[in-house]
Amino acid sequence: MRRIAAIVFLAAGPGGCTQDPGFVGVAGVREATAAEVGACAYVSDIRMTPGVYGALADQGVKYARNKIMADAREGGANTVVFDPVTPGGDIYELHAVAYRC
Repeated sequence: MRRIAAIVFLAAGPGGCTQDPGFVGVAGVREATAAEVGACAYVSDIRMTPGVYGALADQGVKYARNKIMADAREGGANTVVFDPVTPGGDIYELHAVAYRC
């Protein structure tokens, strides 16, 4: 239990406030389907492994998705298409393609 508390404290940072896009989300980047980006310019492929599993798996996936969106924005993209995942399945790597639309 101490380990989880330490992770939560470190993630939140001193004072409980952070600007890490993995935690707060990313403005200016939207998620789309592959069918919606036909007229968009390819920017890059981005992969990330969620940092936590088990009881914290959902938070780990959300953090990784937000970080991918932040990386896409930094690369000049405004749209991201994530590979589909099996609902309820374990996710060991996320892959997305970033586009400028």
